[in-house]
Amino acid sequence: MPRVGIVGSLVWDVIHGRDPLAAPVEEWGGIAYALAGMDAALDDDWEFVPLIKVGRDMSRRATDFLRTLSRMTAGARCVEVEAPNNRVVLHYESSERRCERMAGGVPGWNWAELGPMVRDLDAVYVNFISGYEMCLGTAQALRRGFSGPLYADLHSLFLGVRQDGVRTLRPLPDAPSWFGCFDAVQLNEDEMRQLSSDPLALAADALGAGVRLLVVTLGPKGAAYVADPAFDGWRGERAPRAAAVRTALVPAPAIDALDPTGCGDVFGASLFARLLSGDAVEPALHEAVRLASRNATFRGASGLSQHLRGELVTP
Repeated sequence: MPRVGIVGSLVWDVIHGRDPLAAPVEEWGGIAYALAGMDAALDDDWEFVPLIKVGRDMSRRATDFLRTLSRMTAGARCVEVEAPNNRVVLHYESSERRCERMAGGVPGWNWAELGPMVRDLDAVYVNFISGYEMCLGTAQALRRGFSGPLYADLHSLFLGVRQDGVRTLRPLPDAPSWFGCFDAVQLNEDEMRQLSSDPLALAADALGAGVRLLVVTLGPKGAAYVADPAFDGWRGERAPRAAAVRTALVPAPAIDALDPTGCGDVFGASLFARLLSGDAVEPALHEAVRLASRNATFRGASGLSQHLRGELVTP
């Protein structure tokens, strides 16, 4: 059975202001949303393997969460480390804007650790939740040493950390080199603007660096993509080579949003899952947008994969 590895950070979130009338909420966040999206969107002939380090203080809770997922390889688990697990305090300023303060010390992967773990995998999804999951050198080694599809949500590479732990948006240093490490790259609208005021120029730069699919999430507006003319997924038929790249906006359905936390993570994991399962780019994007929108009607990552599949979630 083919397997996709998932690299990211399990984060214990403390969320303020999501519901102004309610007390702060504590729950799993970070890569937990992507795990749920992958669990819901993968075909039955695929499994996923967590390539995730977790602090010893939260290891048992992490194991309990992973046991709720149905598409994970039997016996797989996080790698326990001595450092305290990553924790984030989120203060929502609006339904789409938030302030994050991060603490914890889970280290990233180096190639000596990661290389043996991806050797028998068929694809790898990387979500920069903390921004420290791997350095550029390790990402470049992954590109050289792994021949399968590579997808990256570059999200927290765009976030610097102040001395008080507050995350602040910044341009991505050495962006072309990061782009060159992955076949598919995901950004959000704010991150895109940190790189260029001209989306088409940015797309040209990304494709020139080797990216085959660039996706920009646009919140309730959906997502836009630019694809190499010869790329239309990994298992379906390839698009004929054309003179121009393909691009389009995939709109999101109208919903009554309850909580936007994790929508981008669900989107990216679902998109990669559908591309690996054989969907062409636009059908995969439509399904990813649908599941991300469905995520916004649910709070938290516990029980989320069942909710995304349309199952009844019991408290």
